[in-house]
Amino acid sequence: MAVQKLPLAKAINESLRVALETDPKVLIMGEDVGKLGGVFRVTDGLQKDFGEDRVIDTPLAESGIVGTAIGLALRGYRPVVEIQFDGFVFPAYDQIVTQLAKMHARALGKIKMPVVIRIPYGGGIGAVEHHSESPEALFAHVAGLKIVSPSTSADGYWMMQQAIQSDDPIIFFEPKRRYWDKGEVDNEAIPGPLHKARVTQAGTDVTLAAYGPMVKVCLEAAAAAAEEGRSVEVLDLRSMSPIDFDTIQTSVEKTRRLVVVHEAPVFYGSGAEIAARITERSFYHLEAPVLRVGGFHAPYPPARLEEEYLPGLDRVLDAVDRSLAY
Repeated sequence: MAVQKLPLAKAINESLRVALETDPKVLIMGEDVGKLGGVFRVTDGLQKDFGEDRVIDTPLAESGIVGTAIGLALRGYRPVVEIQFDGFVFPAYDQIVTQLAKMHARALGKIKMPVVIRIPYGGGIGAVEHHSESPEALFAHVAGLKIVSPSTSADGYWMMQQAIQSDDPIIFFEPKRRYWDKGEVDNEAIPGPLHKARVTQAGTDVTLAAYGPMVKVCLEAAAAAAEEGRSVEVLDLRSMSPIDFDTIQTSVEKTRRLVVVHEAPVFYGSGAEIAARITERSFYHLEAPVLRVGGFHAPYPPARLEEEYLPGLDRVLDAVDRSLAY
C-alpha cells in the first residue's frame, strides 16, 4: 500500500485485512459485518475474501456476541467484535465489566483476554435515538479494560493492529462522524506506543487536550485563535485508559493552561480525571484552573438539536478566552 490517502473507515478496513492475513487466530464478529460489510462498511469485502468462518455474521444479541468472544479468547483466538452503534453496547455491559475486564486478574495472570470491541461512537451524523452516545467514561472507570480512540486515518490503521496484537481487552471507540475524513496512511511507518498521546500542533499560550472526534474541532479552534495572535497547543490523547498524563503535564507546564474537550457530558467525564490529576501534578505551574468543554448532562437530543448539544468551535474558543483571561 505504501502511502495512500484513505478515509478513516477504509483505513480501519485495511488494518483488519492485514490482521486477518497475518494471524489465522483473528476473527471478526458482529451484526451485519459479513455480507453487508457493516452499517458503515468498515468490514466491507472481508467475508468475501476470508470466508464465513473468519468474518461471522451474528444474531442481534450483543451479550451473546461478547460472551462468545470471551470463550474464543479462552481457546486462543483473537476475536474482534463490532457493536453496531454505541447505544447498543449496554446489553453486553455485564459481560464486558464482570467477565472480560476481570478474567485476567481472576486467573492470577494465567489467562489472557485478547479481545477488541469496536464501537462507532459520538454524534454529528443526524442519527436517531441510541445511535449517538459517548459512553467511554463508563468503560474507562473499569479496571482491566483499555480504552482507545483514533482521530486520524493513520491512527485508525495502526492502532487497530496494535489493539488486536495486545493480550489485554481493548475497547476501540471509532468516531463515526470522522469515518469519511481522509488522511495519509503509511503502512511502512513505525507506530508509536498505543497509549501515547501526541502533540498535533505546538503552541505556547494554552493547551487543548482532546481525543477522537474532538481533535479536529480543537485544531480548527487553534487556527481561529492564531488569527487573534494566540498560540494554542493541541494534544491528541488517543487513549482514555490508560491516560498519558506525562505528555499532558509536559505541555501544561509549558503553556500553563489546560482545556479538556470531549463530546461526552462534562459531568463525571474523562476530563474531570484529567483536570484533577494535572492539578495535583502541576499546581504551581498553572495560571488558570483547568477548564472542561463537553456535552450537557442530559440525554442526547433529537438530530435537529445535536449541534446545540455537541461542543463546537465557539464553545472551545470561549473556553480558551476564559482560560487566558485569568
